[in-house]
Amino acid sequence: MALSHKVAKKAQWRKQQMDRMRIDKWLWAARFFKTRSLAVDELNHGRVQIAAEDVKPSREVRVGDVITMVQAKMPRTVVVKGLSDQRGPAPVAQQLYEETPVSLEARAKAIERNRLSPEPALTIAHGRPTKRDRRDLQKSFDVD
Repeated sequence: MALSHKVAKKAQWRKQQMDRMRIDKWLWAARFFKTRSLAVDELNHGRVQIAAEDVKPSREVRVGDVITMVQAKMPRTVVVKGLSDQRGPAPVAQQLYEETPVSLEARAKAIERNRLSPEPALTIAHGRPTKRDRRDLQKSFDVD
């Protein structure tokens, strides 16, 4: 009798554990970050929030939670649709969340803005100017 009670209790505990999981593990399983360590770093830097609140890596996430993160300088807002303790292929991982329409629109605008006006530093072909280049540049600005 005691053994079946322990088995039932353990099964109930497992079911409760699948209703929630650590946010760092979920971010890794949903393929937002390549490793759990990277997910922990982003959480510690405050780049990932649940319901507009900074969270620790041990915070548990549940289905229906709204997660906001900054990834590659672009904010993303996703709703948790499922939990998985394993990292699977990308199509499976994409079923764990749904990006909000507002987030999709904002990301599309940011991508278009970046395409139309690229970063000025990327236009420098040869890197830093040499000493000679700086002197020539300074001569062109000096008007005596």
